[in-house]
Order: sequence, then C-alpha cells, then structure tokens
Amino acid sequence: MEAERLVATGRHALAESRTALDIVVEAWQAQVLAQAIGSHLVLCGPLELRSEARGLSEIGAGRGPTDHPSLRGGVPRAAQLTEVADERAALTALGALLGEVGIALVGVACATDEEGLYWQCIEAIDAADEAGDRVRGMLRRLTLRERGRPPDPARGRAGPRPGPR
Repeated sequence: MEAERLVATGRHALAESRTALDIVVEAWQAQVLAQAIGSHLVLCGPLELRSEARGLSEIGAGRGPTDHPSLRGGVPRAAQLTEVADERAALTALGALLGEVGIALVGVACATDEEGLYWQCIEAIDAADEAGDRVRGMLRRLTLRERGRPPDPARGRAGPRPGPR
C-alpha cells in the first residue's frame, strides 16, 4: 500500500480512538510506520534523504514499537507499505500524523493516574517528537533540492549559491 494512504489510515484510526489504550496503540502504529517509511527511503529514496531516513528508520529501535504488547498479536499496519510515490506528500502527511500522535499522548499522560501508562506515553511522545524532527529535516532537504541548492552537510542546510568567478 502507498505511504500516503497508510498515513491517512493511521490518522483516521487515531481520530477514532476512544480509550487511552487505543491512543497508545495508534501511537506505536504511527512510530512503526515512520520507521518503515524511513527504511523505504533509505533503499529507494533520493540520495540527499538517505541519512535522515536512516535515522528515522532507527528511532525507537530497541525500546519498543515493534515489541509493544499491543502489536504482538497482529501485524503492524506498516507491514503493508509497498511504495512512497511522492516523498514530499508522504513526509508532510507523516509529520502531521506524528504531531497529532504527540498531542493525543499528552492528553492521555495528563489524564492517567497509572504510572506505567504515563511513562509509556512519555516514551512515545519522545519517539514521535524525534521522528517529527527527522521528517522536517527531510522536507527541508527536498525544498533545497527543488531550489537547486545543494545542502551543506556540515550545517545540514543550504550553502551559499556559487557565484560567477
């Protein structure tokens, strides 16, 4: 399934979540989807995105999303990812999903008296925030590429335009 469609499915599922557990499950689904999109872009994306995409694919590794108890019984939605047809559109949608996940998790964390759930939310908020940073970085790189300005790898942004000599 195409990335934008999977992100839209995730946004809809998050909007339909009615319980704290549902929101946490959707947060981890979004994180696994971000990892999958990152992995796909490492293999098939533009060269200038691959470093940030690798970072996106590794966020949360070893601390949870694919090991989360809510995902153990089934296959994460991200397993259906087959392509990223439009990098900019997919990353923009993914960034919006990650932002919505963060907001929903803050609500759950503030409303719970259960310490374990609170810390799950904090961990998921951190992962969503870090993934969002990577997504914004890739979107900046795409913008620079479209403007014809190669990024300055030392600073992670566009360097000066070369002038005539």
